[in-house]
Amino acid sequence: MQKREQLLDVLLIVAGNAILAIGVGVFVLPIHLLSGGVAGIAVALEPFIHVDPNVMINVLTVALFLVGALLLGKKFALNTILSTIFYPLFLTLVTSVFHEQVTTSLLLSAVYAGVLCGIGVGLVFRTGASTGGMDIPPLIINKYTGVSLPTLVMITDGLTVCLGIASYGLEAALIGLISVYLTGIMVDKMLMIGGRDAKNVMIISTHHEEIMSKIYSDLNRGATIIQATGGYTKEQRPMIMIVVSKKQLPTLNRLIHHIDPEAFVVVTDTTEVQGLGFTYQEEL
Repeated sequence: MQKREQLLDVLLIVAGNAILAIGVGVFVLPIHLLSGGVAGIAVALEPFIHVDPNVMINVLTVALFLVGALLLGKKFALNTILSTIFYPLFLTLVTSVFHEQVTTSLLLSAVYAGVLCGIGVGLVFRTGASTGGMDIPPLIINKYTGVSLPTLVMITDGLTVCLGIASYGLEAALIGLISVYLTGIMVDKMLMIGGRDAKNVMIISTHHEEIMSKIYSDLNRGATIIQATGGYTKEQRPMIMIVVSKKQLPTLNRLIHHIDPEAFVVVTDTTEVQGLGFTYQEEL
């Protein structure tokens, strides 16, 4: 089973880097779109140092990997080596195939680049590995300062986009920030794939036993009783906590309202649920 999981991780890393290379090679480099990562730096600096962005990306990817391996250790190096090899390889292949711009619209390029890069990075992150490149400076700063990693990544990508203001103007940078934002959204979506969306419901009612009985009989769900204390009255009150699927929530609301219209109900989103009734079924 472990070998199968390792093989799956390798396939996800390869696929993620291939999709990332498509996003950069097709929608970032041909139109000189300002974006996050090493691609954004390469595009922003090209007017000043006149180096092919593809060459600069490959050099920065390898250089940052070596710095990360030195400062972050062996485990980081092992988790990142595949990305360091495959990403430059795929990017060179993609840029050799797509010589011309797919679109002349910066906004359209920002949208597609953000989505594809987010999917690619998200697939790699699902394995616990890193795409290398500009992920490395935030990891190093986080290690030595303790500053939140998501905050550092956002700051790094934002500064990378702003780097291009001098060469491409404010409007191009603002469009680039759209790409960075969409990348972040897609990374989050990819990390959530496989989770079970559900609703966590907290119920406070004087008819809690009757509500519990109906939950068991009508919804076939388990529930937990939590002893809560009123903040003002200091009275002990039983609170029902139950997790239901989205389609079961209306039935639960009707059930509660029928038994106790004055019940206090709090509903929150749950992005992942594991256990009986969600990730495996009860054997009958």
